Amino acid sequence: MLLLLLLFPMAFVLPPEAQAAEIIGGQEARPHSRPYMAFVKIEREGKGGNMCGGFLIREDVVVTAAHCNCNLGNISVLLGAHNFAIDELGRQKIWVRRRIPHPEFNDETFENDIMLLQLWNKAEMTQTVGTIPLSQEKVKKGAVCSVAGWGQTSIRTNAQPSPTLQEVELTVMGKCMCLSRPYLHYVPSRMLCVGDPQERKAPFLGDSGGPLVCDGKAQGIVSHGTGDWSTPSVFTRLSKYVCWIKKTLRKLKP
Repeated sequence: MLLLLLLFPMAFVLPPEAQAAEIIGGQEARPHSRPYMAFVKIEREGKGGNMCGGFLIREDVVVTAAHCNCNLGNISVLLGAHNFAIDELGRQKIWVRRRIPHPEFNDETFENDIMLLQLWNKAEMTQTVGTIPLSQEKVKKGAVCSVAGWGQTSIRTNAQPSPTLQEVELTVMGKCMCLSRPYLHYVPSRMLCVGDPQERKAPFLGDSGGPLVCDGKAQGIVSHGTGDWSTPSVFTRLSKYVCWIKKTLRKLKP
């Protein structure tokens, strides 16, 4: 479905039972239909960089996955983008002033896989750049939600990320689907089990940090998966972190 970019391989090391997510089985999104989407790029001088997805929740704050924080370089976000490979009209590139991973993030189990990025400047709200509200309610099993990203669209070796934003609809599964192998550290209260294997659709490399959107609100964050569509993917459950997000935002000076 959607997924990662080609020039920026993920920098984090994944445990053998989990890999970062990308989109398989989806299609290209209608240009600028998701104005909250952020292309997150970690740049290292002379060494290329890495990428993740993210989403704008305040003019100066983007939410992404904590495992995208490799601490190797400066981070910028691209807002209002559909095709990151070309210079589109109205696109905004803003550098990150501060990265705030959840204080209890565990890079081995992926618990608390959420991070806030405070931008140096406020984004200008336009037809192609906007925020998305966070859901404080638990999403129900069987709900059909959507994910978008610029990650890889194929599980083939050396597959490239998509320069255009891709999207896919995924079904929220019951916790039992993720309580056994390969997800030995699945925590139902903090994570969501998403994607019916029979539908052959999933996020993949490069989609990490993007939002799971249900009824117009962000319900989850792409966290990790097995690297194909044969098992559901694991998302951070956003409703668990709304209080932490609000508390943190109050401390961040605009």
